Amino acid sequence: MELHGLHGQVVERIGESLAAQEIRAGQVLRLEDVQDRYGVSRTVAREAVRVLESKRIVTSRPRVGITVLPMAEWNLYDPQVIRWRLASPFRSAQLRELTELRAAVEPCAAALAAVGASPDTRNTLVELARTMESIAHTDDTQGFIAADLAFHRALLNASGNGMFAQLSEVTEELLVARRDLPLMPDHVDTDAVRRHTEVAEAIAEGRPDDAAQCVRAIVDSAHREVEQLLEGGAHCALSSRPMPERGDAT
Repeated sequence: MELHGLHGQVVERIGESLAAQEIRAGQVLRLEDVQDRYGVSRTVAREAVRVLESKRIVTSRPRVGITVLPMAEWNLYDPQVIRWRLASPFRSAQLRELTELRAAVEPCAAALAAVGASPDTRNTLVELARTMESIAHTDDTQGFIAADLAFHRALLNASGNGMFAQLSEVTEELLVARRDLPLMPDHVDTDAVRRHTEVAEAIAEGRPDDAAQCVRAIVDSAHREVEQLLEGGAHCALSSRPMPERGDAT
C-alpha cells in the first residue's frame, strides 16, 4: 500500500535512511527527534512511527523511546521495504534475495498450475506469453515488461496456492527494479521470451515437470544477467542515484 500525505513522506525518508544504514539497528530515537529532523508536527511524527511499527522496523516503548530493530526482524516482504533496500547502496543483496525467492517459488507454482489450473487460466497464460512474444519484436520496452509482469502474476495466481499468489507483489519488485536501476540487457532475450511460451504450453498441456523446468531456466537466466551487470560495476555507478517513481509498467 502506497502512503500519501506528509506522514507518508516522513516514512519514506526514514525508511530510505534505515535501509542505507544511516540510522542503525539499536539506535533510539525520540518523537521530538522525528519532529525536529523532518519539520513536522507531533501528530505527523507519531503517525509515521506507527507505520514503521506496522512494518516491524521500529518498536516504541514508554520511557525508552523509538528503537530501530535489526533488519532481520523487519517485514522484508513489504514492497515499500523492498524498494528502500533497492534504493540503498546495499541493493545487490536485496536483488540476490529476490532472485533466490523467485527461484524457490515460481517453478513450484508452474508445476501446481499444470496440475490444477482451470482451462480459462491455462488459456490466459498462453495469451500472455504470445503478447510478450509479439511485443518483443518491437521497441515497446515498457509494454514488454508490463506483459512480463502480467505473465508472472498470472502464473503465481494459477498455482492455486494463496500464499504463492500473495508473493506476486514481492517478485514483481525484482522485475521493476531491473528496469529502474537499470539492470536489463540492451535487447530483449529471445530465448527467455521463447521459454515463457514453453511454460504456458506445458501448463496448458498438463506437464508439471516441464513447466517447472522451463520456469527454472527463465529465473536462472535472469539471475545470471543481474550478476553480470552487478559485477560489471553497475551497482557502484548507481549507488547514489535515487530510484525513479514506480510506474505500472516495467
